[in-house]
Amino acid sequence: MTNLPLDNSGPWETPPPSWKQYFSFSTDHKVIGIQYLLMAFCFFLVGGLLAMIVRAELLTPQLDVVDRSLYNGLFTMHGTVMIFLWILPANVGLANYLVPLMIGAKDMAFPVLNAIAFWLMPVAGTLLMLSFFLPSGTAQAGWWSYPPVSIQNPSGHLINGEFIWLVAVAISGASSIMGGVNFVTTIFQLRAPGMGWLKMPVYVWTILSAQLLQLFCLPALTGAAIMLLFDLSFGTDFFSPFNNGDPIIYQHLFWFYSHPAVYVMALPAFGVFSEILPAFARKPLFGYKTVAISSILIAGQGTFVWVHHMFTSATPSWMRMFFMASTMLIAVPTGIKVLAWTATVWRGSLRLTTPMLFCLGAIAMFLFAGITGIMLASAPFDLHVNNTYFVVGHFHYVVFGTVTMALYAGIYFWFPKMTGRTYSEAWGKLHFVLTFIGANLNFFPMHPIGLQGMLRRVASYDPQYTTWNVIASLGAFLLGMSVLPFIANMITSAYLGKKIGENPWQATGLEWTTSSPPPVENFETIPTVTEEPYGYGQRTMAAN
Repeated sequence: MTNLPLDNSGPWETPPPSWKQYFSFSTDHKVIGIQYLLMAFCFFLVGGLLAMIVRAELLTPQLDVVDRSLYNGLFTMHGTVMIFLWILPANVGLANYLVPLMIGAKDMAFPVLNAIAFWLMPVAGTLLMLSFFLPSGTAQAGWWSYPPVSIQNPSGHLINGEFIWLVAVAISGASSIMGGVNFVTTIFQLRAPGMGWLKMPVYVWTILSAQLLQLFCLPALTGAAIMLLFDLSFGTDFFSPFNNGDPIIYQHLFWFYSHPAVYVMALPAFGVFSEILPAFARKPLFGYKTVAISSILIAGQGTFVWVHHMFTSATPSWMRMFFMASTMLIAVPTGIKVLAWTATVWRGSLRLTTPMLFCLGAIAMFLFAGITGIMLASAPFDLHVNNTYFVVGHFHYVVFGTVTMALYAGIYFWFPKMTGRTYSEAWGKLHFVLTFIGANLNFFPMHPIGLQGMLRRVASYDPQYTTWNVIASLGAFLLGMSVLPFIANMITSAYLGKKIGENPWQATGLEWTTSSPPPVENFETIPTVTEEPYGYGQRTMAAN
């Protein structure tokens, strides 16, 4: 059940906004969605600070900012925070807010489970941050935590950084599995009358695809983290090569989830593009049905590509060939989406608002990431650049250039719906310019130095790589500064922005047919869907 307002107004009126509700155990999906977004953004700032310290170390070839042990902890925690505490929960937060509105539901299928899933995430994040203050230091084995490095415990402490890391990942995994159950049930059971499968918004298709991946693949990682925890602290030998354990099995379990996790992160971004581009091109989404079904295809194919992360791990030749082909094949459904987005904006009446700029910039960076991804799918090439900065550059073009910029686009696009107010376009466009320039300065130089052989996860390096590293570090500092106009814009606009109506963008979709912000249970009566989605020039949804 959702929380009803305590005043004497009608139950369908929007309650007065209060910052206190975001620190409460609310079961309203909209409150939980914003709780996820606020929590995730706080951890995004922490992860960004860690990244800037890493890039400060890499300004010079010598080790001159932090010692090697702390450096290992910094890049380990940077990757962990950005993936498990920023991108994944931020996507869940945006989806939590939007999915019930988009499908005509009053709330998620299991509101209490939804709240429990959220409150597990601050617990996991707090544990990770506290590990910096342990006598043994924080985890240092990377965000993948490969054994045998991760099961070494020279400090002798039972509660050490790696122990905390594994507990936090297991808690995060439990939260995500709860969320997956909730999303899949909600989309299957609570769609409004008339909303058949091929009348759902593409964003809902992408969330469904991503959450099916969570349910199918995430238990492998959660189980592996628990088994590794037992190896580290209780003397078992699941993955210890010194006692007949098999560390390669851990890699299979880890990547069986952690490569599909890339699609768990990227699919919602594709959904954001598919909602925003038609709104600001004033055209229907090109090839809606194909784009929707391609999301399921990406999820399905995504479960058959994980071994390309293990081409150098004594992988047999037949397995290399199979997974090389399967990885390259996934370019087909993603290419379908890019074609559809291009055709949607082609000869459209474009409005270059802040959300549109972030979408176009993110798609451009995704194209570059796709090209380097196909290169890495080739086993001979991957063997050459494995464990180099080329892989780091490719990965960051996906997780920052594509996913984080899509999150920014989504926040700007649905900000008026969430708050009932507008934001400053001037500050928004400044934010885009700083972000786009900073991201490319930061991540592009990683490709040439990776091709030249610079290894990742090193605190000192050959001086021949200095120039590119200086450029990358300056880009990282600019990227860090780029969040300042975003923070200022969001805070001031939430309280002082101009009030607007229910649909300032003249966009289609059920979420735009209710007030801004929406009332407690979203709709006074459950709406009935009567038209195809993305039909500009007419109202696509009609209420009872």
